[in-house]
Amino acid sequence: MRNTRLYDRHIIRLSPTETGEDVRQFLQGLVTQDTAAEMPLWAGLLSPQGKALFDFFLWADGDDVLIDCERVQAEALVRRLSIYRLRRKITIAMDPSCAVFWNADGSSDPRHPDMGERWLGASADDDVDVSAEYRAHRLALGITEGVAELGSEQTLWLEVNAVELNGVSFNKGCYVGQENTARMNWRQKVNRRLVVVPLEQADLSRQRCAYPELGLSAELRRVEDMTMLKLPEWQRAAIT
Repeated sequence: MRNTRLYDRHIIRLSPTETGEDVRQFLQGLVTQDTAAEMPLWAGLLSPQGKALFDFFLWADGDDVLIDCERVQAEALVRRLSIYRLRRKITIAMDPSCAVFWNADGSSDPRHPDMGERWLGASADDDVDVSAEYRAHRLALGITEGVAELGSEQTLWLEVNAVELNGVSFNKGCYVGQENTARMNWRQKVNRRLVVVPLEQADLSRQRCAYPELGLSAELRRVEDMTMLKLPEWQRAAIT
């Protein structure tokens, strides 16, 4: 049976080049998740103001950490991480030998138990591209991801429903954008959220991305404008 692969994803490998160098500790000061926790984790790399630059999954591979990210953002993410590396003895490079696979059955995605099975493996010429099926499944659950929906420096991390989708730790130390993120959580004040709505309910002034083939629109809406929308239970609970 051929593997069902997400061709629009790419793998970045972070590897220590000297004994004693710790890739997880390097990432701990950068990303929204506690990298000491069990992986996979969904996490973000934010601007100093707490706005999403990149979202991705972190996977453990021995002393290495693998980043499962959008293919269109992979090179930009490598460049951004390399800026922070400074004198750390760590290589940061794309790994074309590894690919991301997905199946609607299972529950390994850390964001939501209905998001299906996600795994990494070696790519093959006869892999089946299920990127479109994955996108439809994800949006049906109201889950947004990627630069087209989250934007770049346009959306605060808690506005992308990071708490509800297990994308942030409030028990770790500082990271880029942590101050505003922690303040919003402490005040319990998230005024806007990314939502997925039917096109007939779309508000073009708030739309980030439209999917006519699915009849859906991803939008950043104020919470008070969401009450009449048909939302998934996980998101409805967050605004009530």
